[in-house]
Amino acid sequence: MKNLKAFLIPFTGLKIGKHQFDYHIDNSFFECFEYVEFNSAEIKVDLVLEKKSTMLELYFKHSGTVNVPCDITGEDFDLPIKGKLKVIVKFGEEFNNENEELLILPHGEFQVDISQYVYEMIVLSVPAKRIHPGVEDGTLESEAIEALEKLSPKINEEKEPEDEIDPRWAELKKLLTDKDKNK
Repeated sequence: MKNLKAFLIPFTGLKIGKHQFDYHIDNSFFECFEYVEFNSAEIKVDLVLEKKSTMLELYFKHSGTVNVPCDITGEDFDLPIKGKLKVIVKFGEEFNNENEELLILPHGEFQVDISQYVYEMIVLSVPAKRIHPGVEDGTLESEAIEALEKLSPKINEEKEPEDEIDPRWAELKKLLTDKDKNK
C-alpha cells in the first residue's frame, strides 16, 4: 500500500481555489488492488481539486493505453482509453461513499483518499469487449483468425430466388383465392 500514499491528498493546508495534481499510473497501481486484467498500463491522470469553504470538487481526467488480450484472437494489443469523473466531497457526521459522485467525510478529516476513484474510473473506461484493431479492419494475421475462417459456415451461392414460393404454400394460397371467388 506504499504506492497509494501519493493518492492521499491533505486538503487542510490548501488555500481556497483550484489545485492541480498529476499522476502516472502503471501496473504497480493495479497490483495494490489485486487487479491483473492488464498486461501493462501507461495512463496519465490529471486531477483538479477545487477547494471551497464548505466542500471540495474533484475533477478527474485520464488518458493512456492498457495492454490487454483480444477477446476474439487472444493476441495482446495496446488499447487506448480515456475518461473523466467528477466527485463532490462534503462534510457530515460520518463517512459515506455509497454515492459514486458524492463523498461525505466526517468533520475534522484532513485528507481525502482518491485511489479508489482513480482505480474505478480507469477500469470502467475499458470496454467490456476488447477487440484488436486488426480484427476490425481485417489486417490481423493470426492462427485464431485462420481457424475461425476455416470453421465458419460456408455461404451457399446457389440460393433459390425469393420470388419462388414453396409449392405447398402456393396450393394453400390458391384455396384462399378460390374461396373469395365463390362468394
